[in-house]
Amino acid sequence: MDLIPAHIRGLVFDCDGTLADSMPLHWRAWQAVAARHGFEFTEERFYSLGGVPSRDIVKALSHEQGMPLDALAIAREKEIEYRPLIQQVEPINAIVGIVRTNHGRRPMAVASGGTHRIIEQVLEHLGIRSLFTAIVTSEDVANQKPAPDIFLEAARRIGVEPRFCRAYEDTDLGIQAIRAAGMEAVDVRELLADDDD
Repeated sequence: MDLIPAHIRGLVFDCDGTLADSMPLHWRAWQAVAARHGFEFTEERFYSLGGVPSRDIVKALSHEQGMPLDALAIAREKEIEYRPLIQQVEPINAIVGIVRTNHGRRPMAVASGGTHRIIEQVLEHLGIRSLFTAIVTSEDVANQKPAPDIFLEAARRIGVEPRFCRAYEDTDLGIQAIRAAGMEAVDVRELLADDDD
């Protein structure tokens, strides 16, 4: 159960791994693309980079492995691989429940390292797109998580000062970004673990 203190006026949610149980499907798409292009990308590394845009992941892997990879082209390919899998995405019910409970009470935004097209499709598929005032993605800010930019932009769009916002994330990089934005951070991994007890 997530009780929200009175001073919190706005809520911000990451999408993949927070609202949507989509990370294993993203991993499947990455495996296909990595095999096609011959670069190494472990599952552990994939999860550690949750919230980092695909193009930035490819840039990092290209640099580390000394392989000339076209970051934008491969990021597009990965998106094409992932798109048919969206129909298999399930909601993370505990977090979607928080969204439904707070709809109409507080303005809410999504802050995701994904692209608009994909995030909108996932939220529509889950039937929750209409519950959010704003959707902010990697395409809307210059600096990505763990920089605070995406969360600051989300707060701006819902018209709530960051210090009066609570944000939900499932990765270390995302939690860092929330704290850097001056918001209250909720680690979804801990919240879900508590629900399991």
